[in-house]
Amino acid sequence: MRGMFFVVDPDKEASSQHSARMWEHLWAMRDLASVRAVLPATVSSSCPLLPSEAAHAVLATELMPVPWESAWAPVEVDLSRYLNVNGCLRLALLDAALRAAVDKGDQWHDIATWGSSAQRIDSVVNRRLSIFVRGWGDIVAAGQGDPASLATLRKLQTLARHVVAVLTDRSRALAARKGHCAAYDVAGAQIPGHGSEMNERWQRAIGSNAIRHRNLLTLSPWDVFPREQSADYRYVNLLPLLACANSVSFRRDVDICHWNVKEFRGFFERVNAILRCSSETRLIAKQV
Repeated sequence: MRGMFFVVDPDKEASSQHSARMWEHLWAMRDLASVRAVLPATVSSSCPLLPSEAAHAVLATELMPVPWESAWAPVEVDLSRYLNVNGCLRLALLDAALRAAVDKGDQWHDIATWGSSAQRIDSVVNRRLSIFVRGWGDIVAAGQGDPASLATLRKLQTLARHVVAVLTDRSRALAARKGHCAAYDVAGAQIPGHGSEMNERWQRAIGSNAIRHRNLLTLSPWDVFPREQSADYRYVNLLPLLACANSVSFRRDVDICHWNVKEFRGFFERVNAILRCSSETRLIAKQV
């Protein structure tokens, strides 16, 4: 069965009565398997030379907003698999799994059969990966951390930045061996018209920053909660982790039946604020 997606933009102007009715309907349909609410989003790159892109479609298998007709290689990494008996991460094993995920996704692009010519072209140009790193709430619970603590959030943000660094370094290493993604060549085609100095600067930037995969890390806002238990609303304080993601999935594996419509709406509005703040800083490629 194909899913039905409601793209909800809390920033759109609407009467308070209309908005309240909409959230009540979404809350009533929250656990219908074929119905999901997602938020408008952009898709960013780990490389500062490539700008963010608007997401006008939903990748149904990942419940992820994506650019229209884009081609993604999905790979999942579960943080909870790399915990020791004391609830601490075995970082060396996690790093190896992250590097292997990049390799697996890269190979996927070499063998995948895409559904349209536009997707085939997108695969060649962007080699997009969705490395879906899950289990953030699980590792907080395993380490008996306080999800409402700023210190806990900062620890997870440090870990998320480490994950981004490992994925990016692996993609950059593959680019050095196999070639960077063609998106740089598409962007660079406009550079010669701005003069030789600008072209030289662009080529130096490519040499220092080019990666093989335009997108790498996927996170879900629902993964800030420990899985297989009722969602403790205190874990909402961990949502700023989403700012580290290149793409966002809205897959949910936690029970929210004990919430109410106000909490449900507040969760999505908080996620929306974080995604908006992140996208506003990434719409234009950084100068390098």
